[in-house]
Amino acid sequence: QRFHSQKLRMADAAADAAYQPNAEELLAAVKEVKGANPEYGIKRIWTFLKDEKKWSVSEKRVKTLMQENNLVEASGGDASAPAGDAEGKKKGKKKVAVPGEQTWPIPTVPISELFPSGVYPPGETAAYVGDNAYRSTKAELKEQEKLEATTYEEVREAAEVHRTARKYLQSIAVPGMLMIDLCEKLEDRVRELIKADYPHRGIAFPTGCSINHVAAHWTPNGGDKTVLQYDDVVKFDFGTQVNGRIIDCAFTHYFNPRYDPLVKAVKEATDTGIKEAGIDVRLCDIGAAIQEVMESYEVEIDGKVYPVKSIRNLNGHSIGPYQIHAGKSVPIVKGGDQTKMEEGEFFAIETFGSTGKGIVHEDLECSHYMKNFDAGHVPLRMAKAKELLGVIDRNFGTLAFCRRYLDRLGCKQYLLGLKNLCDSGLVQPYPPLVDVKGSYTAQFEHTILLRPTCKEVLSRGPDY
Repeated sequence: QRFHSQKLRMADAAADAAYQPNAEELLAAVKEVKGANPEYGIKRIWTFLKDEKKWSVSEKRVKTLMQENNLVEASGGDASAPAGDAEGKKKGKKKVAVPGEQTWPIPTVPISELFPSGVYPPGETAAYVGDNAYRSTKAELKEQEKLEATTYEEVREAAEVHRTARKYLQSIAVPGMLMIDLCEKLEDRVRELIKADYPHRGIAFPTGCSINHVAAHWTPNGGDKTVLQYDDVVKFDFGTQVNGRIIDCAFTHYFNPRYDPLVKAVKEATDTGIKEAGIDVRLCDIGAAIQEVMESYEVEIDGKVYPVKSIRNLNGHSIGPYQIHAGKSVPIVKGGDQTKMEEGEFFAIETFGSTGKGIVHEDLECSHYMKNFDAGHVPLRMAKAKELLGVIDRNFGTLAFCRRYLDRLGCKQYLLGLKNLCDSGLVQPYPPLVDVKGSYTAQFEHTILLRPTCKEVLSRGPDY
């Protein structure tokens, strides 16, 4: 639905043998071909556009566009170039992310087996601007990045798992499905694709699937019978991790086109936050830019026009190893913290838009929990609480979990012990966050890394 109008424009363009696409159309077409054929490089994509779509476009233009949008292999070469190609020979000694073949419609091959070299596709990169423009060419910083290669590949593997798992989720999330079935199918895919083995790799936090006026932190508890409806707006928010390096990424899933303006507002607001983010950038400036874009939209629902509002008490955040919220908050409204982003930091840039009040509060039954990162030793008298804490330490540590995960591990009659852990301060509950009933909320989120030489949008994919 999101790309429906764009695909129609492509179809019209293909009818004209001499058609010269604009930059937006060309990028969309390249991403579509690359998404369907990950093994295609510059030459094969250019050939497809020229022969199949009958577009008048040069190979050089395709190459430049793919390089600018990080759609070529890590070495900068063309994975599909013939063996005799001069560029292929020149770059051939570098390890590149050349994938094996995944199974579809159900992905079952672990991502690490698709990339046996241990080199994974990088995310979308963007050069720094202004006073930091020098970073993209500084040799010392490039050498510094080589020292972080292991960390980069770990988080890129987690990102590739996320892209594959969410592609599967998008294919099965249709009206009439139980939300609990959707969550468990997704989580089973993540566990298999990432070869889950705590603490080394696995799910980073429960699958959020908050519906309509519920903006965040809702996932079905055991026995929940909530069914996905045609008029629902669902925020799918799930995380993956490799050696504690977390990918936190979310998107809005919907069926009724009346929500297009709401979803477009939030997607563009998130992309604006990503564009504004960078080393030495003040967090408050990012929030101001996000709000300006978000609140330039309005949406008509059932004959009534609603302004799209940034949800002012929800934020993006920095991410640390095994720590989903590492201390810094990225606002989505103007004002607030003047703290600056720093080199080497990971951030979740996420925005929420609402047709309601633009403020959320806690409500409904709690499903999300997380052990406090800085929790010290607390003496526990309740045997059930001690037992449950051991389960949490062995299976989640400081990563978030939900009641379904405890059920899956075979825990019984644990609610009293869980309450005791919360009351003692060892575990923090995270109840659902809701706007006013009858309103609709949307969310988009990406994880970015402020590398010394550039900004990398780790979780970017052909979908969003």
